[in-house]
Amino acid sequence: MSELIAAPSDQVLRRLAAGTLLVAFQGTTAPDWVLHDLENGLGGVTLFGFNVADPAQLSALTSRLRDAGDPVISLDEEGGDVTRLAYHVGSPYPGNAALGAVDDVELTRRVYRSIGDDLARCGVNLDMAPSADVNTADDNPVIGTRSFGSDTALVSRHTVAAVHGLQSARVAACVKHFPGHGATRQDSHLEIPLVDASAELLRERELVPFRAAIEAGTMSIMTAHVRVPSVTGA
Repeated sequence: MSELIAAPSDQVLRRLAAGTLLVAFQGTTAPDWVLHDLENGLGGVTLFGFNVADPAQLSALTSRLRDAGDPVISLDEEGGDVTRLAYHVGSPYPGNAALGAVDDVELTRRVYRSIGDDLARCGVNLDMAPSADVNTADDNPVIGTRSFGSDTALVSRHTVAAVHGLQSARVAACVKHFPGHGATRQDSHLEIPLVDASAELLRERELVPFRAAIEAGTMSIMTAHVRVPSVTGA
């Protein structure tokens, strides 16, 4: 902190701003610019399938990143359809829809604990998971099987189990996609989907799993790329 106080104000602002960012990069080794920025306050990185060849390579990559600072190293490891560790072969873990169908919260906790163990061994300390979306749109092109289901109480209890599983492995959970992406029919990678729900319905349905996750101690929440007119007015 003393170094920040002594630095010119523009350097202080730059370092503070950099500390809020998780950057992405191409390839399976860390570029020089990432290492340089980590040394100068960059918050961390988010990794994708193209950054991962196998566990040994990923461990070497995250070790090199930690040599340059104390970064947050994140990726999306949900099991099922969304995986980075097993990007080239497919996840060995069931996705949320399967876990919700079985409805065994201890199984969900164990699955996410195992995912957390895999991530921790590879040097990843933040998982962009689980999805806490209540999937009420059958033709939802983005969430679908990534959701535990369409029942609010079921989604809530499995979200909590997933958070407990991940964080028991000392990997931070990032519950998504706040305030809820399950009632959408547009692909958020192509446009801004509409969540056409009243504020009352949001409180009774979409927001319940997020409230449960917060009460369970989730380390972070990811916001959705959605429009919610009942909240924002547009």
